[in-house]
Amino acid sequence: MPDQALAETLDRRDGPYGEVVLRRRGEHHEIIANGCFLMDTSDGRSERLLVRAALGELRERDGREAPSVLIGGLGVGFSLAEAAAEPRWGRITVVEREAAILDWHRGGPLRARSAAALEDPRTELVHADLLEHLRTAPRAYGALCLDIDNGPDWTVTEDNASLYSPAGLAACLARLAPGGVLAVWSAQPSSGFETSLRNAGFCRVRTDEIHVARGVPDVVHFASRPA
Repeated sequence: MPDQALAETLDRRDGPYGEVVLRRRGEHHEIIANGCFLMDTSDGRSERLLVRAALGELRERDGREAPSVLIGGLGVGFSLAEAAAEPRWGRITVVEREAAILDWHRGGPLRARSAAALEDPRTELVHADLLEHLRTAPRAYGALCLDIDNGPDWTVTEDNASLYSPAGLAACLARLAPGGVLAVWSAQPSSGFETSLRNAGFCRVRTDEIHVARGVPDVVHFASRPA
């Protein structure tokens, strides 16, 4: 947690995926999903790296201009802020299934943290289940940056596991442009997920550790669609 201050509950919603809560602890905000700590505003370096490194992979490979990016999960807004601060990204699509989280950013307590990014003309917020969007979106993306829960081995809800299944990874692969990059945030490494990525047809699979202010390092899993 960011500090030892008592947590103040700002909003609590019951939805189709369970309970989601926004709390303020000192100067920071935190999101709790079904009683599980999901994320807070104290240290966003791994969420920012998720987006920054995906762009680096694309530019290192072929120098493509203004690739589009899909961010899976709005959270507290670190990944969106990173994308919007980078002029080399083209279209920025954020898919979030929790209406409460969208509300907290659009006009609620998190508005101050994401206002500039939301006003960027490249930004589009989509209220949808991520896997359903991947299966039905009419366009391909240069990068998919996914941060929807605590990772492939520690999901917040059981249905999130479908994203990491063979069918879910096939949908990710199909939604990427040739040479596109998949980046998946996780609270811990998963060698089994690396194997699943390779089995799904991805190449250049690797896992990077990101040291954070609290606890064990976060990780980002990277994989690419063959060009």
